[in-house]
Amino acid sequence: MRTYFDFDRHQTSYRQETLAGITTFFTLAYIIIVNPAILAAAGIPKGASMTATILTSIFGTLLMGVYAKRPFAVAPYMGENAFVAYTVVQTLGYSWQTAMAAIFISGILFTLITIGGLRRWLAEAIPASLKHSFSVGIGLFLAFIGLNDMGVVALGVPGAPVQLANIAKLPVLLSLGGLLLTAILLIKKVTGALLIGMTVTTVAFLLTGLVPLPTALFSLPPSIEPIFMKIDMQGALTWGFVGVIISVLVMDFVDTMGTLFGLSSRANLLDEDDNLPEIHKPMLVDALSTIAASLFGTTTAGVFIESAAGIEQGGKTGFTALVVAALFALALFFSPILTIVPPFAYGPVLLLVGMFMMQSVTKFNFTDYSELLPAFLTIVLMIFTFNIGVGITAGFIAFVLLKLLSGKIHEVRSGMWILALLSLTFYLFYPYH
Repeated sequence: MRTYFDFDRHQTSYRQETLAGITTFFTLAYIIIVNPAILAAAGIPKGASMTATILTSIFGTLLMGVYAKRPFAVAPYMGENAFVAYTVVQTLGYSWQTAMAAIFISGILFTLITIGGLRRWLAEAIPASLKHSFSVGIGLFLAFIGLNDMGVVALGVPGAPVQLANIAKLPVLLSLGGLLLTAILLIKKVTGALLIGMTVTTVAFLLTGLVPLPTALFSLPPSIEPIFMKIDMQGALTWGFVGVIISVLVMDFVDTMGTLFGLSSRANLLDEDDNLPEIHKPMLVDALSTIAASLFGTTTAGVFIESAAGIEQGGKTGFTALVVAALFALALFFSPILTIVPPFAYGPVLLLVGMFMMQSVTKFNFTDYSELLPAFLTIVLMIFTFNIGVGITAGFIAFVLLKLLSGKIHEVRSGMWILALLSLTFYLFYPYH
């Protein structure tokens, strides 16, 4: 197995990859609870939804490790689940079964264009400036989530959307203590610093009673039968539903592409042309995982940005993903203990990972505004709209427009025109409030 994952070339080891996998898992284990909670608003039973979430994550992450050999975890996307629950079902009035059909159709389309090489061609048409902006934007996006999880940043009032929260509360103080401990461990170059900091913070919450001890260590997973393969294709194959399918398609496309380039840039997996070698493999995993997700009864799945935590812990190969998949499998039976890690404990990890991903800023061309402005828009719109897809699509459109209007049309590759047009459809069908 060491040879299969080429540990020597990547200068890694079983211990390093295992620590990375554990770190990644605990930073995204919240999805086991949060995804079913959001989809409950669409009428999907929580118990069955939790099982579907875990099974989808096992399928996608295992495939990512064995086939794509990348240190990326796959799970149902945040954002897409809210889109299905609150927009497609509650606002537009479609059933969750019809929404699952949209997920299934988008997965099939993604599989076809990935096998045909179109996704790779489009990905390679993206300029280096935008690829680096994905890393920076996702890093700041994670940092914002981390600060919110820590209780440092809270929703504000009109005119000031966010504000400093009450940092005198004990949970926030413990979280800040965890941040300080983890930072010291990183400075001292202690192996497993992120995981150690997260574990110590969780123990502190247990000792202070802020997080209750699990009532049981073992439990059988709820039955998936109520939602398994409940897809309403007839309801989806209507003209009025086309907008929903296109929205799901574009959101998944840009989220996956941005996350892949952002994580790969930080993990030094990009080649000299800032492309990801064999990018079709993780893209195919993403497409097949989305099909599996719809059949299991959950929403679009793909590479999770929290994989950055494991990468910072030294994860470089698919073995990291295998560890994450194994822990998801354990979560089917040990969810009471594996889900006790509070947001206050993994918030500092996300904040620090955001700091690590800022490194790509040094690769920007600050003298060419036709390159800089689209990259800047990508970053700030990711954060200030709290939507990775909005940032990426805005960057695509801005890049083509600025190159066209500044007489640099020759610098736009043909694939970028297609991405810009796809991005325009995203805004045409976007569910504005």
